[in-house]
Amino acid sequence: MQFGIFTVGDVTPDPTTGRTPTEAERIKAMVRIALKAEEVGLDVFATGEHHNPPFVPSSPTTMLGYVAARTERLILSTATTLITTNDPVKIAEDFAMLQHLADGRVDLMLGRGNTGPVYPWFGQDIRQGIPLAIENYHLLHRLWREDVVDWQGKFRTPLQGFTSTPRPLDGIPPFVWHGSIRSPEIAEQAAYYGDGFFANNIFWPKEHFQRLIGLYRRRYEHYGHGSADQAIVGLGGQVFMRKNSQDAIREFRPYFDNAPVYGHGPSLEEFMAETPLTVGSPQQVIDRTLQFREYFGDYQRQLFLMDHAGLPLKTVLEQLDILGEEVVPVLRREFAALRPAHVPDAPTHESLRKAAAAKETANR
Repeated sequence: MQFGIFTVGDVTPDPTTGRTPTEAERIKAMVRIALKAEEVGLDVFATGEHHNPPFVPSSPTTMLGYVAARTERLILSTATTLITTNDPVKIAEDFAMLQHLADGRVDLMLGRGNTGPVYPWFGQDIRQGIPLAIENYHLLHRLWREDVVDWQGKFRTPLQGFTSTPRPLDGIPPFVWHGSIRSPEIAEQAAYYGDGFFANNIFWPKEHFQRLIGLYRRRYEHYGHGSADQAIVGLGGQVFMRKNSQDAIREFRPYFDNAPVYGHGPSLEEFMAETPLTVGSPQQVIDRTLQFREYFGDYQRQLFLMDHAGLPLKTVLEQLDILGEEVVPVLRREFAALRPAHVPDAPTHESLRKAAAAKETANR
């Protein structure tokens, strides 16, 4: 089981001070958070991709390449790579390059994003979002697995005898998670290819994500990749912790009330009751996260959103200390004890490389 954090890279005023960080400060803070994630023993750091204010991570591979040079163990991922508005040829090249620089510590999460205007900014039509996601990934999948590709589709110019460079490290493409908040077509796509499915698991009740994950698991088995409970599932989540739950709620409330995404709507208590947001003690976070297994089955990756809504960097780093020292060690033990032997671990470059070598040996 992999544990980590994901960031959306929002530049949001701190409601307790009124101060807004500069873009440079926010970018440097994201790097500091990634380094802290490795320091406290987390497995994954993932960054979103946005092309509009108030967000800064418009070039995830640039940031992840910089983080790769300053870490040794951390898996570097995206929380969204926009498969609809990025050229799949450029995705293939950028992430293969990052793979080599990071010695394989790379995967990515593909998604359509939730910012409608981004489509025309990159010459696309939002009404074609699902067909774009399907066609672009089909091409990306081939570019990483075929040395020479001939291609003709609806949304980009044809390719004739094209080779994407560099080739994936060790001939092993980065593992792909398909991220979705609401689209069954994306769950179906993940199942078809035998890829991972990442349910964002924020903003919506558990029943919504139970339906999406259940569909993915059934279709994963249908396509012959393994049994439904062997499907590769990842979940998001949101937490804020202090030793005493009352202190956590009191400290986090102004950030929640003024957050661009969910502020000025339901109360903090209502939101915690209806979604996976957990504000409280470390034990409450442990208990709530363990419930996810009851709702969704055994799964392979848990990412937490912790640096949003204007929270100052000092506070976020304190949260990571709590997560790494008090929460994740317990979750590792509990999830490992509960997981049946036939349910796989989260894929890594090394595990995929060994599986490919074993398959090649068996086929000789």
